[in-house]
Amino acid sequence: MLTPVGLWAGFLDRLPAAEAVEAVKQIEAAGVGTIWLQEYSGVDPFVRAALYLGATDHLVVALGVAVIHARDPEAMVAVSSTLEEAFPGRFVLGMGVSHRALVERRGHEYTAPIPTMRTYLQAMDETAGRRKLPLRLLGGLGPKMVALAGEAADGVHTYFSPVAHTEAAREAIGPDRLLAPTQMVSIDDAGVRDYLQLCLGMPNYTKNLERFGFTDHDITTTSDAVVDALVVRDEPEALQQRIAEQRAAGADHVAIQLVPPPAAAVVLDRLATPLPE
Repeated sequence: MLTPVGLWAGFLDRLPAAEAVEAVKQIEAAGVGTIWLQEYSGVDPFVRAALYLGATDHLVVALGVAVIHARDPEAMVAVSSTLEEAFPGRFVLGMGVSHRALVERRGHEYTAPIPTMRTYLQAMDETAGRRKLPLRLLGGLGPKMVALAGEAADGVHTYFSPVAHTEAAREAIGPDRLLAPTQMVSIDDAGVRDYLQLCLGMPNYTKNLERFGFTDHDITTTSDAVVDALVVRDEPEALQQRIAEQRAAGADHVAIQLVPPPAAAVVLDRLATPLPE
């Protein structure tokens, strides 16, 4: 089960597997209860999840998110149920349709997101049989995908979204589904805008911001309003306040992402000061 606060750990992908495993042991020893892995950098998140779970005692490993276009429903059931059987309750399967450009770059067709995801989930349920699936969260931004997460999955994992989106997502999925937003935390103010601009090049993110009142000018200039809504300074009071705002908006779990994405050594040094719970 997800702990109240987690750590985005995509930085581990840049380490050889053996070094990443040692880093994960240190992360658990520092008191972090959940880490989030990505499917973006060419490292298989399921293989890494198995390595990290096997090397730790209590750590929960969540995917944010596995791309459904990369594997058929039977393959997704097989790998996720295997991890659930081996490490009961310690693996969380986040799934998403990703972005058109990234999917097509892999040679797949980017089909209509909502019916594609709905059909995929149905196929998983039909093929699972007696196999127990882990918690399934959908990577959701738009209102239709968020609503589908409340209807057909265990909850939703959100990214690059303001607190207002968390509140809207809670209303959409109801009180009984898990809601796990990501909260970006600045460890290098000079580099934050560069990272945000990378994400603002993806239409899924810009359309979502527009739903919450951000203008084309805000997006094209990476305005202070955008930065302030998405990122909080790595200062104890500011971070604790933003986490409290996320919880008040309905978050069950907050995944903290240090930005711009740092080297593993920087993260491990940062964890000498515990993350707020």
